[in-house]
Amino acid sequence: MMGILKLNKEQWNDYFDKNKILHDAEESLHAPMLHITDHIAPGSPGGLHDYYSNGDYWWPNPDTEDGLPYIRRDGESNPGNFDHHRSTLRLMRSHVVRLASAYRITEDERYAAKAIQLLKGFFLDEQTRMNPHLLYAQAIPGICEGRGIGIIDTLHLIDVTVAFEALQRALRVEESIRLGLIDWFSSYLNWMSTHPQGIEERDASNNHGICWFVQAAAFGRMTGNQEMLGFCREQFKTRLLAEQMDQNGSLPRELTRTKPYAYSIFALDNLVTLCHILSTPSDNLWDYQLPDGRGIRKGIDFLTPYLMNKAEWPYKDDVECFEDWPVGISFLLFAGLVYESDDLLKLWHELDKSPVSLEVRRNMAIRQPLLWL
Repeated sequence: MMGILKLNKEQWNDYFDKNKILHDAEESLHAPMLHITDHIAPGSPGGLHDYYSNGDYWWPNPDTEDGLPYIRRDGESNPGNFDHHRSTLRLMRSHVVRLASAYRITEDERYAAKAIQLLKGFFLDEQTRMNPHLLYAQAIPGICEGRGIGIIDTLHLIDVTVAFEALQRALRVEESIRLGLIDWFSSYLNWMSTHPQGIEERDASNNHGICWFVQAAAFGRMTGNQEMLGFCREQFKTRLLAEQMDQNGSLPRELTRTKPYAYSIFALDNLVTLCHILSTPSDNLWDYQLPDGRGIRKGIDFLTPYLMNKAEWPYKDDVECFEDWPVGISFLLFAGLVYESDDLLKLWHELDKSPVSLEVRRNMAIRQPLLWL
């Protein structure tokens, strides 16, 4: 299992609602097949199998007849942008992890069979597969055909890696699918590690850099890439904490955005996930500190009071969806268990873990924490 955090059966019953997991999985049993090829992106220079999206905060230019080039309105999502591939990817992920969770609980092969069918259709079938690159993600009409920043669009696939682990017994019957999925994620990890857009995202000094490493660690773990796991572990220590965390545990690059509350939660959540993936008994990142005391615990201690009482938040309100936060995001559970924090576990129990706000949901990379423990 992952990292150093584990639950026994009695603890498991304290933190997860078996009836809800099974109810959701029954719904997912009837889900249609989902492929990016179902949605043609009119503005994409790529082909049918190439993922495409537009940057969230880019809008038609009111000063030009054709609206080009688009202009940026930071923090304000444009509902008219093409996001069908991203929403399809996330919906596929949601069904797969629901089914994998139910399979882990019940060993009912129906759940595994449906999950594997969804994975095969999305990643492997020649007629419907997504190509393992993001050349055309978060494109900006009139400016660029794709950006390194778009790699954050596949953050939700980290959930697929733990679903894959839960499905191992069933996948042994489908060895070609198991190997095919490993090959797809290996190819994608290689692309995001070597292509200039991937390198640009890796080197970003805000939440985008954090999310590159979360993906690289999750995909590296799934594919057995120990070299990548070692690189991510070293960068967590020497770069991410040093570059992005202030002495008080805040993340200044997120606080300067137009949605400082949501971005602070999002970035910390992904730092915690990275910590969870990479920690080992001999190299425990949960306890790691820089010489000046900065570490993941300090970041959690900074933000927790403002999750418990948002009215005390000393920075500006988010320009969008401020009222929808906080929610029951996974770092509350993971950190609460590691540090035996009653405050964090109480928040995990009390906050909504299935919010309806699409803006909030896209900032929750992990939807089935059960699979991560």
